[in-house]
Amino acid sequence: MMGGVSTIDAFVESLEASGLPPLLSRKHGGEAFRAGVVTGDLGPLRFAELRTPAGECFRDARIARGDDGGTWQLYLLTRGRVRAEQGRSVAVLEPSDLVLIDPARPVQFAGTETTNVTVLVPRASLRLHADEAARLAGVRIRGDRGPGALVSALVKDMVRSATGFRAAEAARSAAAITELISVALSAQLGDLRLAPDDALRSRIEGYIEARLSDPDLSPAKIAKNHHLSVRRLHRLFEDQPLTVAALIRRRRLERCHADLAAPGRTVASVAARWGFSDPAHFSRLFKATFGYTASRAAADQRQEDLVHDLGQDPVRDGRDAPRRVLGA
Repeated sequence: MMGGVSTIDAFVESLEASGLPPLLSRKHGGEAFRAGVVTGDLGPLRFAELRTPAGECFRDARIARGDDGGTWQLYLLTRGRVRAEQGRSVAVLEPSDLVLIDPARPVQFAGTETTNVTVLVPRASLRLHADEAARLAGVRIRGDRGPGALVSALVKDMVRSATGFRAAEAARSAAAITELISVALSAQLGDLRLAPDDALRSRIEGYIEARLSDPDLSPAKIAKNHHLSVRRLHRLFEDQPLTVAALIRRRRLERCHADLAAPGRTVASVAARWGFSDPAHFSRLFKATFGYTASRAAADQRQEDLVHDLGQDPVRDGRDAPRRVLGA
């Protein structure tokens, strides 16, 4: 068990000792950094309660490749508000909501000051097929009804209550909790199967993903290729965090962000490759989305890669380079 810390470096040390999948971050809100982590084990399950400041964090492909793929990460929000993105899924979480995260894949989080509980569950215990896992990862599971509510209520206080168990009791209790999580995930899969709009929206998102480099990609073109009216297309996305146009723009910007790390590529060439014909407009959008310029992102990523290759600590000066600070 570990308590609160008041510096990023101290929190980094706490997280490294907690065993949680690492994340990188570029910014945090507030003048003073206050965070904390408390961990506990119950049989094969690891619980961790984190108190984190407002900010954004992510796990990129390079870090994700370092995960051994042995666990799933069930994330429960108990205070604050969080937006989690993995793959093509976006989960906007309120207190008591849950989301399943795959530590072996990139993920992004953005949130207010929060308290959350993470459960690391052995993959073999949840018995998820690859297609089921792909459909569940990054999808909001409501914590106010059905099996999700039961899991939410049970997990909320497990960090502090998972003590005083004999080995056999811990193993049986962990098996019961894992089974409840499986029930909640199965119920979520059932909800997904019963929603034809979700299936259609998923196909449209896949279509968008495959054609991001098309400069003519637009809601009108998407609607035509799916035999929909533009109005019907917009209605499909009206309860989603992003409109169709905003989704196209966001995913293009994320592709640009990833490509800027490659050597020999200019900001203008990367922007043009992903459908941004106006470099000035692209630069404004990039900074508004990520909080720093495209040229700075390219420079920071190349510096981080160089330091990584040299086996040194990337946080060695006062610059706003990515730092491993959260284990959400």
